[in-house]
Amino acid sequence: MTEENSPVPQHIAIIMDGNGRWAKQRHQPRFMGHRAGVKAVENIIKHCVEREVSVLSLFAFSSENWKRPTKEVSLLMELFSVALKQQVKRLHKNNIRLNVIGDIGKFSNSLQKQIRQSEQITENNTGLQVNIAANYGGRWDITQSVQALAEKVKNGKLNPEDITEENISEGLSTSDVPEPDLFIRTGGEQRVSNFLLWQLAYTEFFFTDTLWPDFDSKGLDTAISSFSDRERRYGKTSEQVQGVEDA
Repeated sequence: MTEENSPVPQHIAIIMDGNGRWAKQRHQPRFMGHRAGVKAVENIIKHCVEREVSVLSLFAFSSENWKRPTKEVSLLMELFSVALKQQVKRLHKNNIRLNVIGDIGKFSNSLQKQIRQSEQITENNTGLQVNIAANYGGRWDITQSVQALAEKVKNGKLNPEDITEENISEGLSTSDVPEPDLFIRTGGEQRVSNFLLWQLAYTEFFFTDTLWPDFDSKGLDTAISSFSDRERRYGKTSEQVQGVEDA
């Protein structure tokens, strides 16, 4: 089976790591790596459309990234704003829906307004959904879902013993899409870094040393091919998954 003909995951989640190291290798400021990373995002979105992926979730800015140097954070916010301005019309033209997940209340009022407007422009599109995780953390996501359930318990609308995994999932920022089938991290690190912690419970992982600005359609096809070669058992035996009776 060729990579192009491999079964395609419905939802792909990516940690786009390596922008700073990419720039350092070229003796450029870190910000140039982030700018190159935006171009890589464009290419991967385009290829996901070609491969008929339904959902693409990209970790753009974590709740921990505020710890970075103030100048770098400021430049990242500016780059986020510019990217939204430049890309939202293109996304809309290609029937792509943009959704920003995370605690955006910590961004400037102007950026919050821009995010909401970008989402509204594309909200009725029916093609690929692109989730941009900005000021996002998996623990925050779970916490805000549990807090909402606690409020229902406090108000007598829900009994503690009736809280289920489904209740918690419904309160997450990705409740409108299936959980990721494939998780990709570029840049050589092999950890999830507080990204979609609840949602990644049965996701297949793919790690690559390729730095994010260099991650292209071929790299994505390689990850999809790796995914297609795996057997997802969800606790069952291989025989059960394959529909083969035990001897």
